[in-house]
Amino acid sequence: MKELVEFIAKAIVNAPDQVVVTEETSEEGITLKLQVADEDKGRVIGKQGRIAQAMRTLLRVKAAKEGTRVNLEII
Repeated sequence: MKELVEFIAKAIVNAPDQVVVTEETSEEGITLKLQVADEDKGRVIGKQGRIAQAMRTLLRVKAAKEGTRVNLEII
């Protein structure tokens, strides 16, 4: 799942070399933290949060297939 978020984020931003995704596992599931350059945060979030919501939806589908839960945080 980390690779999926990284792939999508690098395709959207202007500075793909500054995209960093960290993965933390807990009893609630997996937490992915996406860090991008300050000027690219708006691109990743999108208008009214639509791009971020779409990424979360894709992650939820992939997590359901694997039988786990996932949460995406944009830092």
